[in-house]
Amino acid sequence: MITPDNILELIDAFRRSKAMFAAVKLGIFDGARPADCKALTRLLDACVALGLLEKHGEIYVNTPQSDKYLRSDSPDSLTGYIHYSNEALYPMWAHLEDAVREGTPRWNQTFGVEGGIFSGFFRTDEAKRDFLKGMHGFGRLSSPAVAAAFDLGRFHRLIDLGGASGHLAEAVHERYPQIQAQVFDLPEVAQLYPGTIAGDFFTDPLPEADLYSVGRILHDWSDEKIRRLLARIYAALPEGGGLLIAEKLLTPDNVPAHMQSLNMLIGTEGRERSAAEYEALLRATGFSKVESRVTSAYLDALLATR
Repeated sequence: MITPDNILELIDAFRRSKAMFAAVKLGIFDGARPADCKALTRLLDACVALGLLEKHGEIYVNTPQSDKYLRSDSPDSLTGYIHYSNEALYPMWAHLEDAVREGTPRWNQTFGVEGGIFSGFFRTDEAKRDFLKGMHGFGRLSSPAVAAAFDLGRFHRLIDLGGASGHLAEAVHERYPQIQAQVFDLPEVAQLYPGTIAGDFFTDPLPEADLYSVGRILHDWSDEKIRRLLARIYAALPEGGGLLIAEKLLTPDNVPAHMQSLNMLIGTEGRERSAAEYEALLRATGFSKVESRVTSAYLDALLATR
């Protein structure tokens, strides 16, 4: 029997996301109950139905999941990415049809800002903090699995390119204490995270290392820019050095990867790629061995060896 269940669920999906976004924006999971919200109870009851709150009499309290991931002061908080999704991605997705037609990001159409995501998410200090906090929250979910995907015991010094808060570098060092790990990121990011080396990996000399990593970096860029970055990394590595990559690996049935690829369309010049596509780019650069691993976490992993 053919039913419309999947279609009905997709029709409803944006409402569920927006309800959670609004609750986070209003501080509901931090305990706020804004007195000026005339329909607040309706939103609270919706969050109960979504499994984000529990209701005891007239009192609403967080579920354990919400307490861990939706409270802004939690070390595992995802609220930074939720704010970014609500205030940047959600408006841009309204122009997906135009992005598909033109093949270009929607920053200018949505906000009057030229260029892609990098001209947008640092447009204010608040936007920058939300984005970096969001990347940190996702990183805490995925970086341990990426660090565990391969045997990295032969390496001695890791430089995480564009590593922001250092969640991937930290995960590698925790699993391999002998590996010295440090982050290399833009000056405006480095000033927020002590110990970060400031620089632009497209133009500045890369710090010396026998292992570099890039987490959710390559999917931001076109093939041409990826080749340029990979060539710089390859030239900086010693013989036997490696490059650890954390990205979603595109397969025909990987719905999150396809949704993320559309997300990159509206926000960047990049896209998600398959393991074979990444391998082709890496081997064309000169890497002699490329391995890929599908993890159980939000990101998958590749390891390329010079």
